[in-house]
Amino acid sequence: MVNNMPNYHSNISFGLVSIPVILNSVIKNNDTSFNMLHKKCLSRIRYIKYCPHCKKEVKESDIIKGYEYEKDNYITLDKNELSKLKPENDGEIEIISFINISEIDPIYFEKSYILNIDKSKKAFNLFCEAIKKTKKVALAKTVIGSKFYYAIIRFDNYNLIMSTLYFEEEVNIDYVKQNYEINEKELDLAVKLINESTSKFEPLKYKDEYQNNIKHAINEKINGKTIKGVKRKTKNNVSDLLTALEKSLNKKK
Repeated sequence: MVNNMPNYHSNISFGLVSIPVILNSVIKNNDTSFNMLHKKCLSRIRYIKYCPHCKKEVKESDIIKGYEYEKDNYITLDKNELSKLKPENDGEIEIISFINISEIDPIYFEKSYILNIDKSKKAFNLFCEAIKKTKKVALAKTVIGSKFYYAIIRFDNYNLIMSTLYFEEEVNIDYVKQNYEINEKELDLAVKLINESTSKFEPLKYKDEYQNNIKHAINEKINGKTIKGVKRKTKNNVSDLLTALEKSLNKKK
Protein backbone atom coordinates (compact mmCIF):
# COMPACT_ATOMS: atom_id res chain seq x y z
CA MET A 1 0.00 0.00 0.00
CA VAL A 2 1.51 3.31 -1.09
CA ASN A 3 1.13 6.16 1.33
CA ASN A 4 1.27 9.23 -0.85
CA MET A 5 -0.71 12.34 -1.71
CA PRO A 6 -0.50 12.91 -5.49
CA ASN A 7 -1.41 16.32 -6.89
CA TYR A 8 -1.87 18.13 -3.57
CA HIS A 9 -1.45 21.75 -4.67
CA SER A 10 -0.20 24.51 -2.38
CA ASN A 11 1.81 27.74 -2.40
CA ILE A 12 5.03 28.68 -0.62
CA SER A 13 4.56 32.19 0.74
CA PHE A 14 8.05 33.78 0.86
CA GLY A 15 7.71 37.45 1.77
CA LEU A 16 5.56 38.87 -1.05
CA VAL A 17 6.64 36.06 -3.39
CA SER A 18 4.19 33.20 -3.98
CA ILE A 19 5.63 29.93 -5.31
CA PRO A 20 3.06 27.33 -6.50
CA VAL A 21 4.12 23.78 -5.60
CA ILE A 22 2.77 20.23 -5.66
CA LEU A 23 3.25 18.04 -2.56
CA ASN A 24 4.02 14.34 -2.96
CA SER A 25 4.75 12.04 -0.04
CA VAL A 26 8.33 10.75 0.11
CA ILE A 27 7.44 7.61 2.07
CA LYS A 28 5.52 4.53 0.97
CA ASN A 29 4.26 1.82 3.28
CA ASN A 30 6.28 -1.34 2.65
CA ASP A 31 4.22 -3.62 4.91
CA THR A 32 2.51 -6.66 3.42
CA SER A 33 -1.25 -6.13 3.38
CA PHE A 34 -3.36 -8.84 5.03
CA ASN A 35 -7.15 -9.25 5.11
CA MET A 36 -8.94 -10.31 8.28
CA LEU A 37 -10.67 -13.68 7.74
CA HIS A 38 -12.98 -15.88 9.77
CA LYS A 39 -10.80 -18.81 10.87
CA LYS A 40 -13.63 -21.30 10.34
CA CYS A 41 -14.65 -20.50 6.72
CA LEU A 42 -11.98 -18.01 5.52
CA SER A 43 -14.62 -15.38 4.68
CA ARG A 44 -13.58 -11.73 4.99
CA ILE A 45 -14.61 -9.98 8.19
CA ARG A 46 -16.88 -6.95 7.84
CA TYR A 47 -16.42 -3.95 10.13
CA ILE A 48 -19.87 -2.57 10.82
CA LYS A 49 -20.59 0.90 12.23
CA TYR A 50 -23.28 0.04 14.75
CA CYS A 51 -25.33 2.19 17.13
CA PRO A 52 -26.11 0.22 20.32
CA HIS A 53 -28.81 2.75 21.32
CA CYS A 54 -30.79 2.50 18.07
CA LYS A 55 -29.75 -1.13 17.62
CA LYS A 56 -28.95 -0.75 13.94
CA GLU A 57 -26.13 -0.30 11.43
CA VAL A 58 -25.29 3.36 10.73
CA LYS A 59 -24.36 4.94 7.38
CA GLU A 60 -21.25 7.10 7.06
CA SER A 61 -23.41 10.13 6.25
CA ASP A 62 -25.20 9.77 9.62
CA ILE A 63 -21.99 9.98 11.67
CA ILE A 64 -20.78 13.25 13.20
CA LYS A 65 -17.88 14.14 15.50
CA GLY A 66 -18.53 14.59 19.19
CA TYR A 67 -16.35 15.69 22.11
CA GLU A 68 -17.09 14.15 25.51
CA TYR A 69 -16.69 17.09 27.92
CA GLU A 70 -18.05 15.04 30.83
CA LYS A 71 -19.23 11.46 31.29
CA ASP A 72 -21.80 10.62 28.53
CA ASN A 73 -22.27 14.29 27.61
CA TYR A 74 -21.10 15.48 24.20
CA ILE A 75 -20.93 18.62 22.09
CA THR A 76 -20.87 18.02 18.34
CA LEU A 77 -18.95 19.72 15.54
CA ASP A 78 -19.96 19.26 11.91
CA LYS A 79 -17.68 19.66 8.88
CA ASN A 80 -18.80 23.23 8.25
CA GLU A 81 -18.02 24.29 11.84
CA LEU A 82 -14.61 22.60 11.77
CA SER A 83 -13.83 24.26 8.42
CA LYS A 84 -14.41 27.71 9.99
CA LEU A 85 -11.72 26.97 12.59
CA LYS A 86 -8.89 26.29 10.12
CA PRO A 87 -6.04 28.86 10.23
CA GLU A 88 -5.95 31.56 7.55
CA ASN A 89 -2.96 29.89 5.87
CA ASP A 90 -5.05 26.87 4.86
CA GLY A 91 -3.81 25.83 1.41
CA GLU A 92 -0.61 27.81 1.83
CA ILE A 93 2.88 27.09 3.16
CA GLU A 94 3.75 30.30 5.01
CA ILE A 95 7.45 30.77 5.78
CA ILE A 96 7.96 32.47 9.15
CA SER A 97 11.76 32.34 9.52
CA PHE A 98 15.01 30.66 8.47
CA ILE A 99 17.05 28.55 10.89
CA ASN A 100 19.98 26.13 11.08
CA ILE A 101 18.85 22.51 10.78
CA SER A 102 21.32 21.53 13.52
CA GLU A 103 19.04 23.34 16.01
CA ILE A 104 16.24 20.79 15.46
CA ASP A 105 16.31 17.52 17.38
CA PRO A 106 15.43 14.71 14.89
CA ILE A 107 12.78 13.50 17.37
CA TYR A 108 10.52 16.32 16.11
CA PHE A 109 10.45 15.12 12.47
CA GLU A 110 7.18 13.50 11.37
CA LYS A 111 6.41 13.10 7.61
CA SER A 112 8.33 14.29 4.56
CA TYR A 113 7.09 15.53 1.20
CA ILE A 114 8.80 16.44 -2.07
CA LEU A 115 7.79 19.92 -3.24
CA ASN A 116 7.63 19.81 -7.03
CA ILE A 117 7.38 22.74 -9.42
CA ASP A 118 3.81 23.65 -10.29
CA LYS A 119 3.92 26.76 -12.50
CA SER A 120 6.46 29.41 -11.53
CA LYS A 121 9.75 27.69 -12.38
CA LYS A 122 11.84 30.86 -12.00
CA ALA A 123 10.63 31.65 -8.45
CA PHE A 124 10.95 27.98 -7.43
CA ASN A 125 14.54 27.68 -8.70
CA LEU A 126 15.51 31.00 -7.11
CA PHE A 127 14.15 29.88 -3.74
CA CYS A 128 16.05 26.56 -3.97
CA GLU A 129 19.30 28.32 -4.85
CA ALA A 130 18.88 30.90 -2.07
CA ILE A 131 18.45 28.35 0.76
CA LYS A 132 21.19 26.20 -0.77
CA LYS A 133 23.62 29.15 -0.73
CA THR A 134 22.74 30.30 2.81
CA LYS A 135 22.79 26.67 4.11
CA LYS A 136 19.60 27.46 6.03
CA VAL A 137 16.24 25.72 6.23
CA ALA A 138 12.88 27.48 6.15
CA LEU A 139 10.53 27.18 9.11
CA ALA A 140 6.95 27.32 7.87
CA LYS A 141 3.36 26.69 8.96
CA THR A 142 0.67 25.03 6.87
CA VAL A 143 -2.46 22.89 6.86
CA ILE A 144 -2.44 19.47 5.20
CA GLY A 145 -5.83 17.82 4.99
CA SER A 146 -7.47 18.74 8.29
CA LYS A 147 -4.29 19.07 10.39
CA PHE A 148 -2.22 22.16 11.17
CA TYR A 149 1.57 21.77 11.07
CA TYR A 150 4.82 23.57 11.53
CA ALA A 151 7.35 22.27 9.02
CA ILE A 152 10.85 22.80 7.73
CA ILE A 153 11.76 23.14 4.06
CA ARG A 154 15.27 22.20 2.96
CA PHE A 155 17.14 21.64 -0.26
CA ASP A 156 18.44 18.07 -0.47
CA ASN A 157 20.62 17.16 -3.48
CA TYR A 158 18.18 17.88 -6.32
CA ASN A 159 14.91 18.14 -4.40
CA LEU A 160 13.07 20.58 -2.21
CA ILE A 161 11.88 18.60 0.83
CA MET A 162 9.27 19.66 3.38
CA SER A 163 9.17 17.77 6.68
CA THR A 164 6.30 18.29 9.10
CA LEU A 165 7.17 18.57 12.79
CA TYR A 166 5.62 17.24 15.97
CA PHE A 167 4.55 19.85 18.52
CA GLU A 168 6.34 20.03 21.86
CA GLU A 169 3.29 18.64 23.68
CA GLU A 170 3.32 15.59 21.37
CA VAL A 171 6.89 14.63 22.26
CA ASN A 172 6.84 12.50 25.40
CA ILE A 173 10.36 12.77 26.77
CA ASP A 174 11.85 14.22 29.95
CA TYR A 175 15.21 15.94 29.66
CA VAL A 176 16.68 15.05 33.05
CA LYS A 177 20.42 15.29 33.58
CA GLN A 178 21.85 12.00 34.82
CA ASN A 179 24.72 11.87 37.30
CA TYR A 180 26.92 8.79 36.98
CA GLU A 181 30.50 7.64 37.36
CA ILE A 182 32.53 6.38 34.41
CA ASN A 183 35.38 3.87 34.48
CA GLU A 184 38.05 5.33 32.16
CA LYS A 185 39.23 1.92 30.90
CA GLU A 186 35.67 0.89 30.04
CA LEU A 187 35.10 4.25 28.33
CA ASP A 188 38.28 3.85 26.28
CA LEU A 189 37.17 0.38 25.11
CA ALA A 190 33.66 1.64 24.32
CA VAL A 191 35.10 4.48 22.19
CA LYS A 192 37.39 2.02 20.37
CA LEU A 193 34.41 -0.28 19.72
CA ILE A 194 32.42 2.65 18.27
CA ASN A 195 35.35 3.64 16.03
CA GLU A 196 35.80 0.05 14.84
CA SER A 197 32.06 -0.15 14.06
CA THR A 198 31.81 3.19 12.26
CA SER A 199 30.68 3.17 8.62
CA LYS A 200 28.87 5.37 6.10
CA PHE A 201 25.09 5.53 6.07
CA GLU A 202 24.05 3.69 2.89
CA PRO A 203 20.22 3.36 2.74
CA LEU A 204 20.29 0.93 -0.21
CA LYS A 205 22.08 -1.63 1.97
CA TYR A 206 19.37 -1.74 4.63
CA LYS A 207 16.50 -4.06 3.70
CA ASP A 208 13.28 -4.82 5.56
CA GLU A 209 14.22 -8.36 6.60
CA TYR A 210 10.87 -9.12 8.22
CA GLN A 211 8.77 -8.03 5.22
CA ASN A 212 11.10 -9.87 2.83
CA ASN A 213 10.67 -13.03 4.94
CA ILE A 214 6.87 -12.63 4.86
CA LYS A 215 6.82 -12.19 1.06
CA HIS A 216 9.06 -15.23 0.62
CA ALA A 217 6.84 -17.27 2.96
CA ILE A 218 3.71 -16.26 1.00
CA ASN A 219 5.28 -17.53 -2.22
CA GLU A 220 6.31 -20.75 -0.48
CA LYS A 221 2.77 -21.37 0.80
CA ILE A 222 1.25 -20.60 -2.62
CA ASN A 223 3.52 -23.33 -4.02
CA GLY A 224 2.43 -25.77 -1.32
CA LYS A 225 5.65 -25.65 0.67
CA THR A 226 6.08 -25.51 4.45
CA ILE A 227 7.36 -22.29 5.95
CA LYS A 228 10.81 -22.61 7.45
CA GLY A 229 11.53 -20.32 10.37
CA VAL A 230 14.48 -17.94 10.48
CA LYS A 231 17.56 -19.43 12.11
CA ARG A 232 18.25 -17.67 15.38
CA LYS A 233 21.80 -16.96 16.45
CA THR A 234 22.64 -17.90 20.01
CA LYS A 235 24.14 -15.06 22.00
CA ASN A 236 26.43 -15.64 24.92
CA ASN A 237 25.83 -12.60 27.07
CA VAL A 238 28.70 -11.56 29.31
CA SER A 239 27.64 -10.02 32.62
CA ASP A 240 30.95 -8.27 33.34
CA LEU A 241 30.99 -4.98 31.35
CA LEU A 242 34.77 -4.76 30.90
CA THR A 243 34.99 -8.38 29.69
CA ALA A 244 32.04 -7.84 27.33
CA LEU A 245 33.70 -4.77 25.80
CA GLU A 246 37.04 -6.56 25.35
CA LYS A 247 35.39 -9.59 23.70
CA SER A 248 33.28 -7.36 21.44
CA LEU A 249 36.37 -5.44 20.34
CA ASN A 250 38.35 -8.61 19.66
CA LYS A 251 35.43 -9.99 17.63
CA LYS A 252 35.37 -6.79 15.54
CA LYS A 253 39.10 -7.01 14.86
